[in-house]
Amino acid sequence: MNWYDNAIIYHIYPLGFCGAPKFNDGGEVVYRLDKVLDWIDHFKEMNVDAVYFGPVFESVEHGYDTTDYKTIDRRLGDNNSFKNICNKLHENGIRVILDGVFNHVGRKFPQFVDIQQKGQGSGYCDWFQNLNFGGQSPCGDNFWYEGWNGHYNLVKLNLRNVGVCDHLIDAVNYWIEEFGIDGIRFDAADCIDFDFFRRIRSFCKGKKPDFWLMGEIIHGDYMRWANPEMLDSVTNYECYKGLYSSHNDKNYFEIDYSINRQSGCNGIYKGVNLYTFVDNHDVNRLASTVSNPAYLPLVYTMMYTMPGIPSIYYGSEYGIQGRKENNSDDNLRPCLYLPDMERENTDLYRHIVKLGRIYRAYPALRIGEYHTIIIRNQQILYSKELNGQTVYVALNLSEGEFDLSFNTSMNALVDVVSARTVEVNNGNAYIKMPPFSSMIIVSDDIVNVEPEQPAAEAVQESVTEVIPGAKYRHFKGGEYEVIAVARHTETQEELVVYKSLSTGEIWARPKSIFIGSAGNEMRFTMI
Repeated sequence: MNWYDNAIIYHIYPLGFCGAPKFNDGGEVVYRLDKVLDWIDHFKEMNVDAVYFGPVFESVEHGYDTTDYKTIDRRLGDNNSFKNICNKLHENGIRVILDGVFNHVGRKFPQFVDIQQKGQGSGYCDWFQNLNFGGQSPCGDNFWYEGWNGHYNLVKLNLRNVGVCDHLIDAVNYWIEEFGIDGIRFDAADCIDFDFFRRIRSFCKGKKPDFWLMGEIIHGDYMRWANPEMLDSVTNYECYKGLYSSHNDKNYFEIDYSINRQSGCNGIYKGVNLYTFVDNHDVNRLASTVSNPAYLPLVYTMMYTMPGIPSIYYGSEYGIQGRKENNSDDNLRPCLYLPDMERENTDLYRHIVKLGRIYRAYPALRIGEYHTIIIRNQQILYSKELNGQTVYVALNLSEGEFDLSFNTSMNALVDVVSARTVEVNNGNAYIKMPPFSSMIIVSDDIVNVEPEQPAAEAVQESVTEVIPGAKYRHFKGGEYEVIAVARHTETQEELVVYKSLSTGEIWARPKSIFIGSAGNEMRFTMI
């Protein structure tokens, strides 16, 4: 099991996030991306494991028209400033994923400029797809070339050319060695040569065995790209659509069908952890897509609990809106400031923060097997199961209350979203679900319930490491001795095993939660 199979990803489109000028004028360097350092505590509160940065390489306009794969866009900063950003994120336990735009480049890419200047005498004529001197390009060049998707400002690379592949892999090597990046998202992966994917996988896994390779795929059989020879994951556009439309159409059968088709007991993508999202830099914001804002918490509950790797697009955790207008994506990629965001939809944000904590607490939610239990147009109940741990997820899309009843082998259950007890009698669980609500139901609430102990009399040093044999005080006052730091056999997650000094009871919880905070206080402090 690799880190990315248990990850929560935070996606930023840097040029928009930073309010950079629309065009790169080649002027002075401005360190706009440094503002991401002010968001690190925000990422940690959301239990984010990795930040996926959209294009950061020097480009002409929007970042997908690269001119230099080894240089940070001067509108964002420089290589030294970005190295500092990577170091700070890594110091805080947050990995870095970069956008690899390897299918096409901008018209100011040096090798393309060389052809403009030297014509057939250039040594780079075979670097670009279908370049020939039998006619003029739509941009007035004395040669023709293939543009990506008909866009001639995006010059398609010839990934069958060894020199092109060497150039790109050399750049990847640079970002791994100098910046310690942890993964790549491949733009327009459906247009990239399979042999290139095989080669770059071999290279990256040789450098870092847990390096993550994820591709942008919109249509087709995802296993063509996500397989042991090529990529680890691809974008799950099928369920992206199903997540919002099943709510807008009040039809949970749609998304349940897609999940079972992909990842159920006999799912066609079983064993592949797809990249799950509800919006991104190319599609309308979720808050502008759902027909009722009351659906937002339900959509996010499903995204965090269905099979896949959940991701949040910057600002959407606060329910900001944004639609494409006049064939422009600018509204989807705004400049945001965290203090302004904190005045937006804080209820949604708190819900997503809690989902992150719940996701961390229960391995079955992250990698468990999906089973549909109840399915109706406006209600769904499913379970995630792993090594004897069962987590139930229930959603009520109706405007009225719903009496949820289902069979269970457990004697006691609780909804960890609301901390409400679920009634269980003779193997039958019952709870009245409010309108537009979602529940995550478990037998052991390790998210909300803490042992009741006297309040602490003094504030001690914050915990940064856990030492077996040492004693710690919980923020509610209880005192404990750490017995051991163990590792989960399936997920490899570190677990702290500790004993109450007053009752002798033995507890276990993820190390990330043990050393984390509860509100404004450290959860445990050493005594």
